[in-house]
Parts: sequence; structure tokens; C-alpha cells
Amino acid sequence: MTTRAPITPLQPALRRVAQHLVEGLTTQEITTRTGLSLDTIRQYVRDIRDCVHCPPRCKPPMVVHLLLVAEQVTPPTTDKPTPLLNPEQQQLLQAVAEHSATGDIALAANIAPADVRATLDELLHTTGAADDTQLVALAHTWGLLGNRAPGTKESGVGQ
Repeated sequence: MTTRAPITPLQPALRRVAQHLVEGLTTQEITTRTGLSLDTIRQYVRDIRDCVHCPPRCKPPMVVHLLLVAEQVTPPTTDKPTPLLNPEQQQLLQAVAEHSATGDIALAANIAPADVRATLDELLHTTGAADDTQLVALAHTWGLLGNRAPGTKESGVGQ
């Protein structure tokens, strides 16, 4: 069984930026909203990745997943109903939350790497999510993603 190092709690400034990430804002949009410089926001995002033990180049959906699993931020609210996903869609959703590289997502979702984008676009359409990051954030709100971090084994029944 693989375990992960404990998450370093986010400082208030990092928590505010992390919450903006969960809301799907880009670094430029966070800069505009907060009045902080782009360099500061980029450094904060690097610091957030370090706190949740995310690889330096991991994509935003994985960062958002780790932040939500660690309960460092609040899941977004939505009026959208919880979509009914088939097992393949659920597997793809989990893969997008836990992996950054297309090949890793394809392997985890049991689909061809060339089919990842098209299959993911179908999932975005099904859920009404604007992009991969919003998909992961909404999936947490809907309870579609288990509370496990990448690289760990789930324990318990029904997780």
C-alpha cells in the first residue's frame, strides 16, 4: 500500500489563490481579481503544488483534486444536477483527477491515448462542465470523486 506525505496546511494567502483555482480561474484572472502581480500568483501556485505534494508540472485538474481531497478549499456550489455517468465515464473522471499526462490518463481510463481528448470532451458535454478543471471541482461537489489522493489505496467499503 502506498501512502502520501501529510499535506502542509495552506497559509491564508495561498488558500485564497487556491480557492480561485477551484473556481476555475486562470493565473491571469486571479491576478486581475486579487491585484497581485502575475509573478506572485505563479509563485503562489508553485507553493500550493508543493503543499499538496503535486509534481511541478501537474495540470490544474490534479491540483484542484488534491486541494479538495485535503479539504484545503471549499468545493464550488452548483445548480447543475448530478449527472449519471456510466462506469467508463466515471473511470475517465477519476483518471483526469489523478493524472496529468495524457498517456497516464489513457492507461488509467483504459482508452487509447489518441481518444483521450474526444472522450473527455464528451464527458464535459455530459456534465455541462466548461473545462477539465471545472469538471473535477464539480465532481467533488456532486460526490463523484472519492476522497483519495493519487498514489494511495482506498480503504473502506463504498469509497
